Amino acid sequence: MALIYIVEDDPSIREIETIALKNSNYQVAAFERAASFFTQTEEILPDLVLLDIMLPDENGYEIIRKLRANPVTHKIPVIMVTAKTAELDLVKGLDSGADDYIKKPFSVMELLSRVRALLRRTEDTASRLLTVGGISLDQDRYTVTAGSAPVELTFKEFELLRYLMSNPQVVLSREAIMRSVWGTDYEGESRTVDMHIKTLRQKLGDQGKLIGTVRNVGYVISDAAPGV
Repeated sequence: MALIYIVEDDPSIREIETIALKNSNYQVAAFERAASFFTQTEEILPDLVLLDIMLPDENGYEIIRKLRANPVTHKIPVIMVTAKTAELDLVKGLDSGADDYIKKPFSVMELLSRVRALLRRTEDTASRLLTVGGISLDQDRYTVTAGSAPVELTFKEFELLRYLMSNPQVVLSREAIMRSVWGTDYEGESRTVDMHIKTLRQKLGDQGKLIGTVRNVGYVISDAAPGV
């Protein structure tokens, strides 16, 4: 179930959007101001954002620019929902990084259609290519690049990296890694996970530092991974 954030200062429009999305089985959180929206994104990232332009504390163009400048939020799909209808405003929104644009007043059917279409596009793209920092993993072609250099991995190394990159910034225990990658339970004396992580870091070169060790727990991949 996709999580959608609404950033809209008009209470009636915010309510219409919230009810429509919840009735379509989406999870929804709504915000009147940019500040509360950014605070929540630090806790949980949404799958999509419906964003008004004119807000009390910050305009939508600036919000999009901040999202796109942050490596953690730069891929979040954004639909601008605004009363500004001039072509220049539309172009400005798209140039700022919006993925789509809906003009007020809008129909609920149009809103839901645009949301579904953008989520489908995002899911299709995400299923093919994973990126964390300078590491890119193409799941269709079974290729990995670190920086601009191709990296040759064994099947298990590839599956290990894919599992880490599919859960960025999430600390994964050795038990979880063993179950997901090897299909077996983790045994305390086994060094399988640790040895594969060591080799994977070496093969990734400078980008290997993105895989951090969380002592007595497991591993995490992140643009700001903890020290190894």
